[in-house]
Amino acid sequence: MEKQKRQPKVKIVEKTVLVPDIGKLPPQAKELEEAVLGGLMLEKDAYSIVSDILTPESFYDPVHQMIYAAIQGLALQQKPVDVLTVVEELKRRGELESAGGTVFIAELTEKVASAAHIEYHARIIAQKYLARQLISFSSEVVQQAFDETVDVDDLMQETEGRLFEISQRNVKKDVIQINPIIKEAMNNIQAAANRKDGMSGLPSGFKELDRITSGWQNSDLIIIAARPAMGKTAFVLSMAKNMALNYHTPVAIFSLEMSNVQLVNRLIVNVCQIRGESIKSGRLSDDEWERLDKNIKDLYDAPIFIDDTPSLSVFELRTKARRLVREHGVKALIIDYLQLMNASGMSFGSREQEVSTISRSLKGLAKELNIPIIALSQLNRGVENRQGTEGKRPQLADLRESGAIEQDADIVCFIHRPEYYKITEDEYGNPTNGIAEIIVAKHRNGPTDLVRMKFDNEYAKFMNIDDNVVTSTSGKGYVEFSSKMNKKNHATMPSNGSSDLLANDKEPLPF
Repeated sequence: MEKQKRQPKVKIVEKTVLVPDIGKLPPQAKELEEAVLGGLMLEKDAYSIVSDILTPESFYDPVHQMIYAAIQGLALQQKPVDVLTVVEELKRRGELESAGGTVFIAELTEKVASAAHIEYHARIIAQKYLARQLISFSSEVVQQAFDETVDVDDLMQETEGRLFEISQRNVKKDVIQINPIIKEAMNNIQAAANRKDGMSGLPSGFKELDRITSGWQNSDLIIIAARPAMGKTAFVLSMAKNMALNYHTPVAIFSLEMSNVQLVNRLIVNVCQIRGESIKSGRLSDDEWERLDKNIKDLYDAPIFIDDTPSLSVFELRTKARRLVREHGVKALIIDYLQLMNASGMSFGSREQEVSTISRSLKGLAKELNIPIIALSQLNRGVENRQGTEGKRPQLADLRESGAIEQDADIVCFIHRPEYYKITEDEYGNPTNGIAEIIVAKHRNGPTDLVRMKFDNEYAKFMNIDDNVVTSTSGKGYVEFSSKMNKKNHATMPSNGSSDLLANDKEPLPF
């Protein structure tokens, strides 16, 4: 008998079956959502605690969104919030069955004993909602980044804008009891009292303007507005030079209109008193070369930082401003000028809405960094259509493209040079050649007034009026007039003593 061949043992390898990845669940806290809804229906004052933290969209479960929306509706109508009223409100909306029915809503109140920890729970729900927003947003960005037809620069702008929107919707500042705020205010008053000049803010170097404003205050948005060719850039450059050289205040200038070299050339014209034509042509006289060599050293190592990014977005500005404050200790920002900025990445129905967002963002940035932001602004053509000496003075209604600028600004100043309109004398008979009026038209925390300055057109330079030009009864070196704009009584004179000069004798003042 033939020997049977022994069959080799077959090694059985057990194949490990991999369970497919079911994916990640979005951030959520359904138990806490139920606890918050139950607490809202148990205690009548609970909604006021969470109203600033939660919206219907904050809830992950669509059923919970319906119930919270019903509670929100009752609260807005100042109706009591409990199981019965919520059920009735959902019935009225036709959503009772979709929201789980009467039994489900009643069960929510059984899952929590009280609303003792409702704020803590609400904040967790809000955090989960924010995380879901960021996940959704980042997924869209990743998808667009893979799309080669999408411009990367445009994508970055859009990303920054949308991220800004998300952060603005979700950032809340806690309420502070008054005591520490009083302490801070007293410290500021004491600091101002200890200063010889009595100023609490950053001096601009223009004496009478600083007297009215007490210096540029931290967290203020200051608008400097004028028609073209009035000297807006010259004014802020003269001011930046004063702040940086005379007071050693670090200043950042965001120039959207001029290149950094053009801006520095303007500074050289201002500091060295050399004509702009000579700077451009390079044909300087021996005297001008001497002045250049002597005075240019003042600009070296000056704490002036210049950014000439064209079409700067408000979101880029935020990023750069934070870095400047953190790394260089910048105390003031100057923007030349507001209407050249954009808010790309956000959708707007009109340019007016975009400018409103920009001005609101600038005010928010000033508060966040706790520094003054000085923004130049254009005026519309309304000034050109008015007649007379007083008619040519700008008014708040002349601010271009948005009334939000006037609303958001803490201080609005207008620059007015009568000689530009061939006005050789003001309404009081005083010569206007070489004179510029700085009209403080809005001052949230102080008086409005009109300040007269010298303007040197040749060197694009603003200066204080010489103290020796006129001796007034008030002890000032010159007489100052209040603007009559927005006043019904045009005969009203300022309270600085100058009115007496005209009341007693009708002779014009000798300047």
